[in-house]
Amino acid sequence: MTSRKLNKLNILVYTGTGSTLESVRHCIYSLRRLLSPNYAVIPITESAILKEPWAPTCALLVFPGGADLGYCRALNGAGNRNIAQYVRRGGAYLGFCAGGYYGSQRCEFEVGNAPMEVVGSRELGFYPGICRGGAFKGFEYHSERGARAADVRVRKEGFRGGEELPEVFKCYYNGGGVFVDAEKLEVEGGSVEVLAEYEGDLDVESGEAKVAMVYCKVGEGAAILTGPHPEFDAVNLGRHSELPDYEKLIEDLAADEPSRTTFLKACLTKLGLEVSRGTAIPSLSKLHLSSIHHREVGELLHSLDDIITKEDGEEYIKGENDLFHLEKPESRWDLTSLSRALQSELERPRISPSRGSPDPTTNYSHIPKRIVSHETAWPEPKETPYFNHAVYYSSLLQSREQDQGAEEWGDVLMYGEVATSTNTLLEKNHNLLSHLPTGFTLAATTQVAGRGRGSNVWVAPPGSLIMSTVINHPAHLATTRPIVFLQYLAAIAIVEAIKTYDVGYEEFPVKLKWPNDVYVRDPNNADSVTYVKVAGILANCSYTAGKYQVVLGIGINTNNARPTTSLDAVVPLMQNKDGLQPFKIERLLARLVARLEVLYKTFVREGFGEELEGRYYRYWLHSNQIVTLEAEGGVRARVVGITRDWGMLKAEEVTEGINGALRGTGRVWALQSDENSFDFWRGLVKRKI
Repeated sequence: MTSRKLNKLNILVYTGTGSTLESVRHCIYSLRRLLSPNYAVIPITESAILKEPWAPTCALLVFPGGADLGYCRALNGAGNRNIAQYVRRGGAYLGFCAGGYYGSQRCEFEVGNAPMEVVGSRELGFYPGICRGGAFKGFEYHSERGARAADVRVRKEGFRGGEELPEVFKCYYNGGGVFVDAEKLEVEGGSVEVLAEYEGDLDVESGEAKVAMVYCKVGEGAAILTGPHPEFDAVNLGRHSELPDYEKLIEDLAADEPSRTTFLKACLTKLGLEVSRGTAIPSLSKLHLSSIHHREVGELLHSLDDIITKEDGEEYIKGENDLFHLEKPESRWDLTSLSRALQSELERPRISPSRGSPDPTTNYSHIPKRIVSHETAWPEPKETPYFNHAVYYSSLLQSREQDQGAEEWGDVLMYGEVATSTNTLLEKNHNLLSHLPTGFTLAATTQVAGRGRGSNVWVAPPGSLIMSTVINHPAHLATTRPIVFLQYLAAIAIVEAIKTYDVGYEEFPVKLKWPNDVYVRDPNNADSVTYVKVAGILANCSYTAGKYQVVLGIGINTNNARPTTSLDAVVPLMQNKDGLQPFKIERLLARLVARLEVLYKTFVREGFGEELEGRYYRYWLHSNQIVTLEAEGGVRARVVGITRDWGMLKAEEVTEGINGALRGTGRVWALQSDENSFDFWRGLVKRKI
C-alpha cells in the first residue's frame, strides 16, 4: 500500500436524486475494474451523505452523470457542506458530466433553450469558474440521440509520467460542458490544471481553449471534473437500432478502449488512488437477500439460526467453503469489518495483465461474502444498478398468471452484482444449502470464477443472465425420476422462457444441443443458417436427510454480444423485429424460474414421459442426424433420441444401401454425456479425455 491511506477504503458513488441508472452502472463498473481489490466501490445516497459518518473511510467521492439540479435539490446546504469539508480536509472528488457542472462555481446549460435551460451558481465551487454546455448540440434527457464519440486531446504535462498517455482518444459524450477560461485560471491562480481539451468546433463559447477536463486543488484535497465520460466503456453500451450511427459510435469507442482506460487510470492516480496493475477482476459485491413477501426474509434467517455464529457483535455463517457475513444496517460504515474484508482481497492474486484472464488457482474462499437482508423493502434500483428487483418480482407475478402451477419458486432471491460463482456459493457450502428451500434462487450480473462442465472456469461479463436454483429432490423418487433429467428440464425451460418472453417471440430461433447446451441462430452468418451457443447448464448434486440437493446453474448470454453472441443480437434476424424490445434480464429470469417450477412438477407427477420427451425433441438440433462414433471404430449412426431411464443419447448404426440410402442395422448404442462429447458441426461423438 503506497499512496493509499490505510483508513481510506471506500470509493463512494452517488446514486441518489439526480443520478441516472445508466451513468451509475458505467461508473461502478469502470471503477471496480480499475481499483479492485484495493478499494470497495459502493453506492451512496443523499441520506447517507447527510446522516452517516462516511467521510473518514472515503478515498474518493464520485458524482456520475445525470441532472445536477437534482443534486442541488438533495444536497444544497448541509449535504454540500459535508462534501466540501471532506474535500478541503484532504478528500478527493471526481465529477463526470453532471458531476462536473455540479462541482463548478457556476453552471450554464442550454442558455436560451427555455425547456432545458439551467443557469445558476453552485455551492461546491471546486472549479472557480463556469462550466458551460452542452459543448455539442443535440442533447436530450434519457436519450442517446445527442451521444457522440468526441475526440479529446490530452495535456500530458498535467500528469506524472504523462509521456505514456495517448495524444488524442475518443471518449463518450452526451450533454457535458466545457470549462470556460480554464487556461486563464490555470495561469493566474495555480489551483487549476487543464487535463484535456475537446478537438473540433464547439457549439458554445469556451474562451481561448476548449477545456474538457480539469484538476482543481481544494484545500488539502483535490477534484477532477469532466465534461465527457471517460468512465463509459463501449462494452456496456446497448443496441439502439433507431439510431443509425450508434453502432459506429460503439466501434469508435471500442477501438480507443486502451487509450481511454490509460487516461482514466492516470486521473485516478492523480487523485492519490492506488490503481490496479493490469486489468483487475472486479471485486466481490454485497449479496442482497430479498423476497416477493418481505416477511419471508426474516423467516429464512430464523431457519438459519443454528448455523449462525456471533463474533464481536457481528453475525456469520461459516460454510465449508465460504464465510458469509450477515451485515447489519448500522455496521455499513464500520471500518473494522470493511478493513478485514478488503485485506482478504488484497492477499489474493491479481488477474494476469498479459493474458487478461483469471488465474484458475485464485482462491476466493477466504474473502468474506457480505449478505444484506432486505426485510421491509426491496433493494432500490441504484443500490443494485444492474438488476431491478421490482421488475423481477412484478414479472414473476405475471409469469405465474401465464403458467398455472408456478407458485413458489423464485420467491426468495439473493442477488450479487459481482459474485464468485452462484453454483459454488451454494453447492460448496453444505450447511447453508441444507437449510434452503426448493426454488431458492441466487443470481449475479458478473461471475469472477464461473464454473462449467469439467474444470472450466471463467469471468462472466455483465449482460449475462447468471442464476442457480435449489431443488430438493426426494430420494424415494430417484429411481423413477432420475436427477439426470433435471438438466433436460432446464434446457426446455430456457427455450420456452425465451419463446414465451412476450408476444412476438414465439418463433425465436433457439434450439437444444445434447445434453445441456442451448443454441441460437448465428447472427454473424448471413450466408447460411447455422447455430451458435448462447446458454449452458451445470447441475451439482449432494445427498442429505433423504433427499438429493441439486444446485441447478444456468448462464444465458442475454445482452452481451461477446464471447459468442447474445439473445439481443438475434432479435434483428426475426421477421417482426421492429416490434420487439431487447431482453430484460429480470423479466427473463422470472419467466425461467416459473417455467422450471412447472416442468419439475410435471416431471415429479409423470416422469420424463411422452409430454416432456416430445417437448425436448421439438426444440433439439439432432433429429435423424448422422454421426460418427469415434470410440466404436468410426461406425456411422443415426441419432434416434434419448433413453427414458437415464437420459442417454441413442444412436442406431446405419449402412448404405444399394441405392445409396442409409438404413438402420438395429444395433443401438446408448451414450452417456459424462463420458462422451458431441461435436455437433462435425457430426462426431467421441470419448472425453
